[in-house]
Amino acid sequence: MKRIRHILRWVFGLFFGTTILAVVAYRFLPVYITPLMVIRSVENITEGCSPFWHHSWVRLQDMSKYMPVAVIASEDQRFTSHHGFDFKAIEDAAEYNARHRTADGKATKVRGASTITQQTAKNVFLWPGTSMVSRWTRKGFEAYFTFLIELIWGKERIMEIYLNSIEMGNSIYGVQAVAEENFGCDASELTRSQCALIAATLPNPRKYSSKEPSQYMFQRQREIQVQMKYIPLFTK
Repeated sequence: MKRIRHILRWVFGLFFGTTILAVVAYRFLPVYITPLMVIRSVENITEGCSPFWHHSWVRLQDMSKYMPVAVIASEDQRFTSHHGFDFKAIEDAAEYNARHRTADGKATKVRGASTITQQTAKNVFLWPGTSMVSRWTRKGFEAYFTFLIELIWGKERIMEIYLNSIEMGNSIYGVQAVAEENFGCDASELTRSQCALIAATLPNPRKYSSKEPSQYMFQRQREIQVQMKYIPLFTK
């Protein structure tokens, strides 16, 4: 038992030490690769394609001033006021999901409540889970990393890494890559409407395209642009 306790202390110490060190390092260093990029490349190989991804790091101040506003309006309107977890959104999502269930308990519609901070934690440090065990294990780690990055990074750094790492299309990661691939410009040149269109894809960027938007996408774009009127500019 003493040996087991010693091993467990060593394992936990190594885990907390390396994860905290990684979060501190990313407070200053660009994030050039994420687990999702690697996973998508492996999926490309298994499908007989070449592994690739489009990604270029760009500073927050070198992005369009409308891009943070668009994702806040679309994904997390209380981003600047919560500390990583939006408990009001969680409560609203639980009530919504409870109302949209069949008699046998199956969900007909599902609403999520992940904040931008939680999505950043998942994108940078974790993996997508499909099984129930994997999903709940990931959620535990996600809460841990969410707490750490809110504590160490601050809101501007969280937004910078979020907009550089999030999937915005098929093998497209970050605002600079999507600006180049879908709009033929730099991230700083994106217009207000283009930013809203990009934000409209984020629930499922492999299904929805900002390059070839559907009527549903244009509707979401208009809704986001209305919400953007009430969101102050994020960057100085």
